[in-house]
Formats: sequence, C-alpha cells, structure tokens
Amino acid sequence: MTSPRTQSRVRAPELDGDVWLNTGGERITLAGLRGRVVLLDFWTSGCINCLHVLDELRPLEAEFADVLVTIGVHSPKFLHEGEAAAIEAAVRRYEVHHPVLNDPKMATWSQYAVKAWPTLVVVDPEGYVVHVAAGEGHAEALRRVIADLVATHEAKGTLRRGGSPYVPAEEQRTELRFPSKAVTTAEGRILVADTGNHSIVEFASDSETIIRRFGSGERGAQDGPFDLASFTEPSGITLLPYEVAERAGYHAVVADTAGHRLRGIDLITGEVSTVAGTGRQWRDGVDTGKALDIDLTSPWDVAWWGPAGGVVVAMAGNHTLSVFEPVSGSIRRFAGTTVEGLRDGDVHEAFFAQTSGLTPDGQKLWLADAETSALRWIEPEGETFTVHTAVGVDLFSFGHVDGPADKALLQHPLGLAVLPGDTVAIADTYNGAIRRYDPLTRQVTTLATGLAEPSGLLVHDGELLVVESAAGRIGPVPLGEQAVAGDAHAVRRPPTVLAPGELEFSVVFTPPPGEKLDDRFGPSTRLEISASPPELLADGAGVGTDLFRKLRFAEGVSGGVLQVVAQAASCDDGGEHPACRITRQDWGVPVRFEKGGESVLSLVMAGDPGK
Repeated sequence: MTSPRTQSRVRAPELDGDVWLNTGGERITLAGLRGRVVLLDFWTSGCINCLHVLDELRPLEAEFADVLVTIGVHSPKFLHEGEAAAIEAAVRRYEVHHPVLNDPKMATWSQYAVKAWPTLVVVDPEGYVVHVAAGEGHAEALRRVIADLVATHEAKGTLRRGGSPYVPAEEQRTELRFPSKAVTTAEGRILVADTGNHSIVEFASDSETIIRRFGSGERGAQDGPFDLASFTEPSGITLLPYEVAERAGYHAVVADTAGHRLRGIDLITGEVSTVAGTGRQWRDGVDTGKALDIDLTSPWDVAWWGPAGGVVVAMAGNHTLSVFEPVSGSIRRFAGTTVEGLRDGDVHEAFFAQTSGLTPDGQKLWLADAETSALRWIEPEGETFTVHTAVGVDLFSFGHVDGPADKALLQHPLGLAVLPGDTVAIADTYNGAIRRYDPLTRQVTTLATGLAEPSGLLVHDGELLVVESAAGRIGPVPLGEQAVAGDAHAVRRPPTVLAPGELEFSVVFTPPPGEKLDDRFGPSTRLEISASPPELLADGAGVGTDLFRKLRFAEGVSGGVLQVVAQAASCDDGGEHPACRITRQDWGVPVRFEKGGESVLSLVMAGDPGK
C-alpha cells in the first residue's frame, strides 16, 4: 500500500520534560528512536478520556511490539497531577506499560501545539509527524496508520525492529491497592472497592479485619462465586433497600468502572452477577433501555436515591447521570447532555464534568464533579429535577480556599458524605484534604489535611472514615475544623488568543487509510458548540452537520471557554459488509481576546497535520 503521508514534512520536536518513568532512569530521545514508529500519548491522570485511551492502546502495543514505541507525555491539568509522586502513583494505578515523560510545565505540549486531553501523535521512522488524533476511539484508525507506515518504511529500508525501552517499576503487593469508595452494610460491615486489585473487600466493623474478598484479583468480567468472579477497576458501591434487594436477588450494586458495567453482589451467597452494561464502551446512540443491552461508559459511582426511583449512576465517561432500576432491569439517561462543563438548571440541559462522587441526603443528591472541582446537588422541583452548584467555577479554576462558597475552591474532588447536622464532607482529592460545606451558612472549611488522595468518605459508628487511595488504606481521620486561606490556581494550559469579533472555526477529520466518510443515512459529521459564559457567543452556538462554522463573539467580553463536541462516522471503503465506527471528541478551549489575535481556529480530531 502506498501512503500519501510521506508528503507531510512536519519534523517532530524533541521531547522536553522533567522526569522519565518506566525507563529504568534512562532519558529517551526521538533521535534515538529513528527507524521506529513512535506514538506520543498526551494525557493527564485525572482525565477519564485519557484512561480510556490507555486501554485502547494496549492491543496496538502488543500487535506492533517490535516496531512501535509508545511514549506517554503526562501534561497535567491540575497542580497535583504535576507532582512526581502523583504521576508515579498514576502510572502504577493504571498499569501503564510504556515509558512516560512527566511534562509539568507543558513544554512538550506547547511544542506540539496540543489543544486537548488526550491527543495522540504518530511520528514516522524518519522523525516526522504524520498523524494527529484528539480524543478517544481511534484504535482502529491508528492500527491502519501504523500498518501503512510499517509497509512503507520497510520497503524503503528505513524501518528498524527491536525491543521496547519500557522497564517496569518495582511493585509491592498490598492488602488494598488504590482503593476508592466504601459503604456500610446492614450488619455493620464495611465494603471497600479495592480498585487496583480488581475486587471488593468486606471488612469487619473495625475496618481492619478482612472477612472475605469478592473477586479473584484478576482483571476481567467473570460472573459467579465470590472467589472466582472478576472485576475491572471497580469504584463506587451502593446498597439496595431491603425490599428492592429481595426482588432483585442481590444486595449491592458496584460501578465496575473500566469494565463499563454494573455488577450485583449477593452478600449472603457471595454470588457476583452483571446487572447492566455490555462491556462495550458507549460511543454514541441509545443509552436508555434494557440494562444488559445498553453500553455504559466508565460508571464511577452509584447511589440509591428514592426521588429518582433507582440507583443513580455517575457516568463519568460521557459526563452524564443515569438511573438503573434493579427490579425492572432497565436503565435510562437521567441528567446531562454529554457536553463537559458546568451549567445548572433542568437536569436534561445541565452540563456535568466527570461526576465521580454521589451521596443522597433526603430530597437532595449531592455530586462531586471532578473536572470542574465542583460540589453540586440535584433536587426535585415540580415535574422535573434541577441542578445547582454550591462550590465551583469552571473547567480551569481550582485551588484550596475556604470561606464563602462562591469564593471557595476545591481541586478535583472525588468523594462525599453527609455529616450529622446535614453538612457535607468533601474528599478534596488533589488537595489531600477533607473539606466541609454548610448549606445553611454557605461556608466552606477544612477538616483535615495531609492525606494521600482521599477518594471516598464513610460515616461509620460516629466516625468519619476516609479511603486514602494513594496510601492504600481506610481508617478514621481526626477532624479539627480550620479555615484555610490557601491559593487560587488555574490550569497551566495557555489560552488561545483570538481577535474580537468573528472567527472562522473548523474541525479537521480525515478518515484513516482504507476508510471513507459514512453518509449512507444522512450527514456523516456533527458539530455542537456552546460557551462558558453563554453570553460569550453572540452567534454560532448550537448543533449542525458541517465541521466548519463562523462564530461571532459578543462585544465587551474578555474571554471564556469554547465548548466543542465533534463527531464523524466512517466506514471501510469497499466490501459487502464494511465495518463502521464513530469518532467523537469534546474540547474545552480557554480563549482570550486581544487585537491582533487569530481570526481562524482549527481543531484536529484526526488527520495528517501536513495536509
């Protein structure tokens, strides 16, 4: 096969960063990898789409093991993610088996003009950038691009085969490995999601004595007896009301996050079963129906909430909430539009951002929205449900600031618990702190600091238990209320400087080798644009089928965030039954307006940057 990609002559910038991981202490250069195909994965550890890509790349790394070198470029969104200990933990937590460059100052990110997490860049054996893809769902396209490069450069004599520079770090087995959430059973025992060990651990009421473990410890989706069943990075757990459990046939529902399933556990027999999800990750289309027939996407937490009539599921993978009904075995979209952001109002129009923690409090359901560092709640109002924000600003503002809720800041919170007196405890994960929000006074204070990525909270026997994910433990934490002035931060990612007025905006999508756009059932592309604040856009917001649009910005607005969701359908070119797929990406693009700024903005979803 002859590739037109050889026409593109964009030289790949050398890699510039801080610390190399998974290399045995060696620094890697692109010059030293001449002759190999190099795949750069720009990611950050708190981004759910980035975690999806890690799973998508594993088969490619195995298939092209002797010609492909994958390098993760960890360009952090949050301050905590740039710390050496945090990225080392993330590489172990997510079983990353390729070299990783920590890029805390986003130097390599800027050199490659990256605009989104995740972004994938293919460098050919001669050191040129030949393909860029933003977002997830590009595995098959990458396979074709890499195969095309291998054939081309093998024929030219410029391909060099060899082993991987990956050197695994030493790993110590621990009782709990990156645990995430916990709940108390009716008998007073404690169930902990042992995420890194792919299992659920049942502790006695002392939170120290292990009674049994649900799951073999192997990554998988096997149903059956507790010692043979398997999970894939389970996270949230909720218990069903007694009468519901009796009818459903199980007592606990587990968010099996990386398995894209909900699992049921019978706490009497120990039997584990799949109760929702196909195991395929949702990309597009139907997300309401018979639960076992519906694709899910990284369910992160679950909570039984009476007003919704079932188990609310934080579908972190597409920034929505679903409701699972155990008795009927159905699931339905409950809230969110799939646009990542922070927008209150009716649940069907609200924006969420990787909701990772849920806790009910009567008529309220509290939410921890990780990517907007926000504490939010939902409550019924008349015929619908309404979303409100207690703490949080936008996708790019975070910090550790106490005081009035409209001034307070969090950093990537993952867990919640309702305390006596109806105040809310927040596992402020990336600040290593427990925070407290009082709905009556609308004040935020700090209860504890110095914790190792607290991810789950549980009120048990009058104590607040904290799941410290990075420390691999659960236990009580001494609480001493204090006020922290702290600091406000913003994402280091530089804003895009645009000229005021009109903008010619486009998204680039080029089908990979052997594919064409799929227009059999209508337009093959979709583009949705919104803004934060909404008044940023005077014209051009909304949904259309063209990947090109003229936008007009409102006068007097200094900046904000463009929220873009693009989608393209493509199919194999030829054959009686061609394989088809959906490519989808969302961007939150911070923009600032200045005279002399750009009047044209193009985002690459997939394609050759030289064309």
